[in-house]
Amino acid sequence: FQIMAEFEETFNRIKNMKKSVLGIVICTSAGKIIKSTYGSGAEEAKNISDVVSQLTVKAKTIIRDLDPSNDLTFMRVKSKHYEIMVAPDKEYLLVVMQGNKNDMMDQYG
Repeated sequence: FQIMAEFEETFNRIKNMKKSVLGIVICTSAGKIIKSTYGSGAEEAKNISDVVSQLTVKAKTIIRDLDPSNDLTFMRVKSKHYEIMVAPDKEYLLVVMQGNKNDMMDQYG
């Protein structure tokens, strides 16, 4: 429960941050949503948790294949429109979806 308390604290801190944060999802490493700013049962949150949990498993495997004594501690994927930041734990993932700064400038001036 210590980890969930830390996730909860981080969740609330990020939720109240910049306009560029589009959403936050806390899910199990298998992709089951625990908490989300997208609302419970939201299809977008489910899609994010499913895809990001699969990507995280693959990234962990690659890291361990390169160096068996190493482990994934943070992952950041940046695209044209979004930035996905993932803080993995043994049982949980904290996923933050953020808009691209250039897109945010166009939207919010």
